Amino acid sequence: MDELIRELYGTPREDPRARHRVWRKVAARRRRGRLTWLAIPATAALTAILLTVLPAGDPPPVPGRSILLTAPASAASAASGGSGGSGRAYWHVRKQRDGGPETALWVNARGRAWTFERGRVSRVTGRPPFSMGGRGMTYEQIQALPAEAGALRDHVAAMLPGGSRALLADALSGLLWTKPSAPGVRAAAYRALADLPEVHYLGAATDPRGRGGQAFAYALPSGVRRTLIIDPASSQVLSSADSGQGGRSELILTAGWTDQGPPNLP
Repeated sequence: MDELIRELYGTPREDPRARHRVWRKVAARRRRGRLTWLAIPATAALTAILLTVLPAGDPPPVPGRSILLTAPASAASAASGGSGGSGRAYWHVRKQRDGGPETALWVNARGRAWTFERGRVSRVTGRPPFSMGGRGMTYEQIQALPAEAGALRDHVAAMLPGGSRALLADALSGLLWTKPSAPGVRAAAYRALADLPEVHYLGAATDPRGRGGQAFAYALPSGVRRTLIIDPASSQVLSSADSGQGGRSELILTAGWTDQGPPNLP
């Protein structure tokens, strides 16, 4: 039986391209009437192939969805993000907007935040250090987010103004780099994005610093299209760019945990 299975389907691998090839073979044989599912004994080997390669009722994953589904593994195992350190004293984001000077944000585990803008470090007071859909969001709220894709999607949608579906992709993508999301939450955000029909795969791309990744786009309520370049191997978002006149662009230079706090704390 194992030889017959390998002849029909090939040896299954955890590779989106292999899944797609197997699906094409099955579809072709079904069209020619050469494959009768009930005539094949339900052996453990066949069951394993059907579960691993062809989930019941699921079409073969499109390339973009497959790429988004490769990122959760590295996102879930990431302990320190892109900061280059192993500490967890501060969540640190360093970015460059519209080709201008770099800015930075530090947030500690107690939710205290500092920014670096225009050459100086300032304490963030009077407002939460994060936002989602225009609403303030605390460090504690981010840490309490669910780490399952469906539950995360529903939770985030409920937080958006009027439950706006148009903002859902952008809100989920913000959990990938602008917020100190737990590794499991980042992985769930990638899986939730993979299931949104409004997220479109654009192919391989390079950001303004020459870093290679995969590009995905979605529309904002304003009609502007936002494009993210993601490195699936590290699960890091490299850049964000909006189309149209006056569209903003951001390069994400650092996004992760570090023990190094802001210099010259005020």
